Amino acid sequence: MSQSLAQIHIHIIFSTKHRRPFLIDDNIRGEMHAYLAAVLKENDCPARIIGGCSDHVHILCRFSRMNTLAKIIAEIKRSSSKWIKSKGPEFILFQWQNGYGAFSVSFSGISATHKYIMDQAKHHKRISFQD
Repeated sequence: MSQSLAQIHIHIIFSTKHRRPFLIDDNIRGEMHAYLAAVLKENDCPARIIGGCSDHVHILCRFSRMNTLAKIIAEIKRSSSKWIKSKGPEFILFQWQNGYGAFSVSFSGISATHKYIMDQAKHHKRISFQD
């Protein structure tokens, strides 16, 4: 058998440095999510959903078998930081935190994870990201 197949789904979470609320505006947050999706697609990791709040993002994507997790996360953070700084002087100090969380998601858990990411605004009205 000469073909390879991988269906690995990853839930990735990371925040802005010091959890500063740079993404408080719905429009810029939406643009950021779309930008992250484009970078993931370019790196053969298509996003199923991207969500979050003013100070962090959640990504559910199918992971490429050709890249490492550290490489993909470094690329989306580097590229999106550079992009958002071009959006105006209010973003000149924008940075992502150094770390991240990444968790494998079983095929049967994809819809629950998708719903969890979609409901982030509602979720964080009850529980802060820090908690």
